[in-house]
Amino acid sequence: MTAGESRVRPAFYALDAGGWRDYVSLLHPPYTAWHLAYVAVGAAVASPTIAPGRLLPTLAAFFLAVGIAAHALDELNGRPLRTRISARTLAWLAGGSLGGAVAIGVYGALAVSAWIALFVVAGAVVAVAYNLELLGGTFHGDVQFALAWGSFPVLTGAFASAERISIAVVLAAGFAFLTTLAQRRLSTQVRHVRRRVASVAGVLEHRDGASEPITTATLIEAEERALRLLAASHVVLATALVIMRTV
Repeated sequence: MTAGESRVRPAFYALDAGGWRDYVSLLHPPYTAWHLAYVAVGAAVASPTIAPGRLLPTLAAFFLAVGIAAHALDELNGRPLRTRISARTLAWLAGGSLGGAVAIGVYGALAVSAWIALFVVAGAVVAVAYNLELLGGTFHGDVQFALAWGSFPVLTGAFASAERISIAVVLAAGFAFLTTLAQRRLSTQVRHVRRRVASVAGVLEHRDGASEPITTATLIEAEERALRLLAASHVVLATALVIMRTV
């Protein structure tokens, strides 16, 4: 790893540390958009007509719970993004955002269906337990991640929109589970190289006699390109489904 590579950012979407840039990085923009897309996918699969009055609050709740609260807790637990946001501020961001998400969910339970309260409780518990790795990391793993950030948003978006879980919704949740698991497998390698590897050395010897050095880019470039494309494709898919159900 060269001198420039030794200062590699902790994520491809992370900005230089300090000031407002830390808060942008904290949102994990491509991943937050990806998982919000699952909420819209669930709503679109569950109902022939999407009611904005139900979808938008659900998206807002997930943005608060996942985009801000969960990521603030994750940063509080080990500083993976190396931001300069104080622990106190991170705790306030997590608590306030999660409280806002729960408030939206409680309103939904009162105005739409009491069953929504189950989704609210489950979401709050997972956001805290997963990111703080409670109970010895019982909630923290590849399968748990795919269920929490893939299947769960689809199921919640579907129930908030249609007040039922159909076979089609379960299959959509399965789709989200598998693609989120793919995200996890790809990002694990990237996170390892960006956050833990101090140096990279070696050469790839080609059969025709040519050679090329092994660098940080060699180890993460393909995975990160795939992650960018997957994030964008999920947002495009969700947008298409929402348009189809509202126009």
